[in-house]
Amino acid sequence: MKVAFLDRDGTINRDYPDDVWIQIQYPEILPGAIRGMKYLKEKGYEIIIVTNQYIIGEGIISIEQYHEFNSKLLALLIENDISILDVFYCPHARTEQCDCCKPRSGLIKQAIRKYPEINLEESFMCGDSLSDMKCAESVGLNFWGIGIGKQRISDLSDLCNLV
Repeated sequence: MKVAFLDRDGTINRDYPDDVWIQIQYPEILPGAIRGMKYLKEKGYEIIIVTNQYIIGEGIISIEQYHEFNSKLLALLIENDISILDVFYCPHARTEQCDCCKPRSGLIKQAIRKYPEINLEESFMCGDSLSDMKCAESVGLNFWGIGIGKQRISDLSDLCNLV
């Protein structure tokens, strides 16, 4: 199975400063995200979201707020005929030094354990931060960076010409 591992905030959904997240009620899909994800699905990719959510562990938002927001995001994507295979998230504070906080590879490894049919050679990761890029590199995934890295793109729709 080939998978597009996508970061959430700053890649699919607008990102905000940490202290603003407490006020955010609804997802704001970034330009190009819907088009790019539809293209990936048409090309046979499953989409798995991998996201650091240290704002849970640091007490900025509750786990319930995270799940409520994420449910709204997934519903918006379904309304646009985009199914997400799964979402893996790290809820730990940055000081916890867990295995799942990107740039560590724990979220990808969780996905591989749950879906052993994932073929990393046919898969890739896309995100907007150096931690996303380093996570991808640590497991041998090709990486497309929104505004960063050697394979730089401006938004997910740029993948329509690349994969």
